Amino acid sequence: MNLVIRGKNIEVPERSREYIARKVDKFDRHLSNITETKVEISEERSRSQENHYVVEMTLDCRGTFLRGEERGADIFSAVDAATNMMTRQISRYKERLQGRKRRLVASKGELVADQQQEGTLLRIKRFPVKAMSPDEAMEQMELLGHDFFVFFDDASGRFNVLYRRKGGTYGLIEPEVD
Repeated sequence: MNLVIRGKNIEVPERSREYIARKVDKFDRHLSNITETKVEISEERSRSQENHYVVEMTLDCRGTFLRGEERGADIFSAVDAATNMMTRQISRYKERLQGRKRRLVASKGELVADQQQEGTLLRIKRFPVKAMSPDEAMEQMELLGHDFFVFFDDASGRFNVLYRRKGGTYGLIEPEVD
């Protein structure tokens, strides 16, 4: 597993890097297909000293991403909280994988279906896109904890957007080019 530790507007001390590496190494015990773990640490300027450091972890499990973000008074407590959250995410992911395998066997191989200025682009995010079905996109969105998910639909050969609607249902946007 490749480990990338990055400080955002902060220099991450070597002692903290070693601590993070020890904590992240334990993920392999729970899930063996993790190819990369990214840990980003930032420091927030806030009145609350309890939530001074932010640790964001992203695990790449061969194209499936698990993500968690936690805060703490110091780097170590924030890392502890984030690793606990990721352990829960891994458990949930494994349960869903096992549930999918059971459905496949049962159906004989058939898959059941900071300061913001208005009008200013604040962030550009690039990420690899894996071809998947809407059901797989729904699982990925739930694992990430997002309200929407952009994916490449393997059946239609187009990019789609899956989103969570009020009431817990899902919507799918299938763009058409004029």
